[in-house]
Amino acid sequence: MATVTVAASVLALSVSPASAGRDGSSSSSSSKRKPTVVLVHGAFADSSSWNGVVTRLRREGYPVVTAANPLRGLNSDAGYLKELLAGIEGPVVLAGHSYGGSVISNASYGARNVQALVYIAAFLPEKGESAVQLSGKFPGSTLGETLRPVPVTLPNGTAGTDLYIEQGKFRHQFAADVAKGTADVMGVTQRPVTSAALEEGASEPGWKTIPSWVLVTEQDLNIPPAAQRFMAERAGAHTVKVRASHAVSVSRPDEVARIIESAARPVR
Repeated sequence: MATVTVAASVLALSVSPASAGRDGSSSSSSSKRKPTVVLVHGAFADSSSWNGVVTRLRREGYPVVTAANPLRGLNSDAGYLKELLAGIEGPVVLAGHSYGGSVISNASYGARNVQALVYIAAFLPEKGESAVQLSGKFPGSTLGETLRPVPVTLPNGTAGTDLYIEQGKFRHQFAADVAKGTADVMGVTQRPVTSAALEEGASEPGWKTIPSWVLVTEQDLNIPPAAQRFMAERAGAHTVKVRASHAVSVSRPDEVARIIESAARPVR
């Protein structure tokens, strides 16, 4: 049911911005339109993790698309997102959470309509770097201790492994500052990521040529804050720090929406 709901929401949200400006509206009204914000969730989450952020951005007049990240492999996930971006008319502000940061880095390279990148407790990999490498670059991640591996067959027919966070450990690990009832539901509805996706090296990153913003979560147990700060500094990104868990888009949607709006304001 969760998967069907996400798919329906993506279809509903993506139709409007992709077709904006094709209904005969005047060029003057089109030029005043705000950029479309595309939100990409990471591992162990789904598009509903952006709900509070979506509400705030839409209230301010931003068209919003939430992408259902496949979480199967970095290059294939980025390819899916690149196709989604190509169907959106006008400038785009692209935001990614966690592993979604790796995906938006890959997908934004060469995507002409992406004018700003926003990384929310996310990876900003250099070419060849993986999420596993970056999360282990500095001490502080306890994610590995909480993972439950499940054997699966990958889309290409080879054997692979899906990774889940054990439900009993989910709140402490992923969403410590989220209300228990909400965090428990998030643990049940989490979407797994393949181990191959987390181990796959990134391609040329978009953050080298596209202005970038980073929200560093100082109480993060998935991606150490030191790693987040290192990646932000390396990218020359506009950086904001917040005392929050990895699930900051759920626990602190105002702060997340605020940094996305900061990135969107210069975009025309």
